[in-house]
Amino acid sequence: MTDQLWRRSDDSSQLAEPRTFIRVFVGADELETTTAWYERLLGVERDMHMPYPEKDLALTAVGGFLIIAGTDESLAPFRATVGTQLVADIWPYVEFFRAQGAEFVQEPFRAPVGEGFTVRHPDGSVIEYVHHRPAAHELS
Repeated sequence: MTDQLWRRSDDSSQLAEPRTFIRVFVGADELETTTAWYERLLGVERDMHMPYPEKDLALTAVGGFLIIAGTDESLAPFRATVGTQLVADIWPYVEFFRAQGAEFVQEPFRAPVGEGFTVRHPDGSVIEYVHHRPAAHELS
């Protein structure tokens, strides 16, 4: 796999319902072997690869799994987040959680592929909500 951003679908704004990812954390040198294992398990190919050099990470999606690769140090800030919800637009969720008085673990942020935030659900689960938009090289 190349070190370039690649997504089968670069814009989540048309999602009818959220896509839920279970997070899998691996060492940087384990990304490809782990990805291949999940592809065999699920019988599907990855549909996203995102280098994230600003955080010293690389991410790949296979089915409902988001494989996050990096060093122990670069993965440490992300390990408490148990899942990711890919949504059409984060802002209705931001408004919902603010109205509920939820704890924002990470306030809304801009990422190379869109926007997101991380929140603690009432049961204590820490979940990231993101939406994707096309990157400059993905625009036709």
